[in-house]
Amino acid sequence: MRTDLFDFELPESAIALTPARPRDAARMLVVNAPDAGLLHDARVRDLPGFLRSGDVLVVNDTRVIPAALEGVRRRGDGPSARVAFNLIKRVGDDRWRAFARPAKRLIEGDRVEFGHEGSMCLAGRLGARVVAKLDAGEVELAFDFSGAMLDEAIGAVGEMPLPPYIALKRAATAEDKLSYQTLFAARDGAVAAPTAGLHFTDALLTELSAIGVTRSTVTLHVGAGTFLPVKVDDTDAHVMHSEWGEVSAATADVLNAARARGRRIVAVGTTALRILESAAGDDGRIRAFSGETSIFITPGYRFRAVDLVMTNFHLPKSTLFMLVSAFAGLDPMRAAYAHAIASGYRFYSYGDASLLFPAPPENR
Repeated sequence: MRTDLFDFELPESAIALTPARPRDAARMLVVNAPDAGLLHDARVRDLPGFLRSGDVLVVNDTRVIPAALEGVRRRGDGPSARVAFNLIKRVGDDRWRAFARPAKRLIEGDRVEFGHEGSMCLAGRLGARVVAKLDAGEVELAFDFSGAMLDEAIGAVGEMPLPPYIALKRAATAEDKLSYQTLFAARDGAVAAPTAGLHFTDALLTELSAIGVTRSTVTLHVGAGTFLPVKVDDTDAHVMHSEWGEVSAATADVLNAARARGRRIVAVGTTALRILESAAGDDGRIRAFSGETSIFITPGYRFRAVDLVMTNFHLPKSTLFMLVSAFAGLDPMRAAYAHAIASGYRFYSYGDASLLFPAPPENR
């Protein structure tokens, strides 16, 4: 399909730089609801009114690591230079690929030191060597530590990796360490938040449980590629980034049993949707899955595992806007985004939400 079909104009003022308070006070645009018309304005706290007893909410339990690192490049006796990195993918026990800014200051073999100046303790220092320069500002770093020791060191010196459309406008704060993490976060590995999950509060979860909505967890460690627009003219030419995910056998059994009883699977976020669809067979059964997935969903895809999806508002020409257009229909989603922009909805990671029902037959 032509990439420009998924383009739209978005004013800078629509980009949310901070989250709603409380989390479930964010607005929620409901699309294709059978009893609410094409578009219906609501709040996240209204979610129980659109679900029913027996629905299964599937959430992503990935935890965002503090993947934004500031370092000093050392090169022999030459002058040092400050360089910033965003870790994007672990490729070994002691190795990460990262976006470097500015990458032109680095060559293979450079030494980079992270942490607090003057600190002599392990928790305050971390070193690495540039072992490869890749395309588009990427480098591969080999750290001094590996495994759990490296995880601990990154946790001590890193900051939350706010998306570029936020990070270029303000610095990360201590509050972001809580705001940019969902209530479901349990497994370290993401370098970006599964943002639909950011809207949930304990009170909302209690209300959902009271009406008979249950909850299951999956894992997809969100990568930085989730923010990248598609730059080719045709979607067939796009190379999708891969991310590691897992659906346990126990979760698969619960979801299959629910669907066999006519219950609905509600994916909280495109990350939960993509790992569920990666685990589903052509027969619609969800199977245990563990590994990399690069599933790329565009209009025409036949969904096998998900009945509703809750998600934030996405970038123009992004793979995620293509995904929601495949689920709810391109025309309904173009209308929904036009309505959201005109009505002052807030976009992207700290922005508002949408609740999507499947496209009506004429829009599939």
